[in-house]
Amino acid sequence: MKATVMDMRRNPGEILRAIAKKEMVTLSHRGRDVARITPIQSGARKAAAAHPAFGMWKGRDDMASPSVYVRGLRKGRFHDV
Repeated sequence: MKATVMDMRRNPGEILRAIAKKEMVTLSHRGRDVARITPIQSGARKAAAAHPAFGMWKGRDDMASPSVYVRGLRKGRFHDV
């Protein structure tokens, strides 16, 4: 399906219905294609725990208590002076 930016503003329901039917939508602005909206394939979502950034600081001793760590970050610059 092809749609313009104005179509997206005036009739977003039609675009969403096309995406729900697993149809790819090409979005154009002033006659030029600017984006392609593709539906998410089922089963393509991963759990957050599978992301490499999840738990990357779990071995740090200075962050054992998040509240104490954040309190230390929020101290003023001249707190110890």
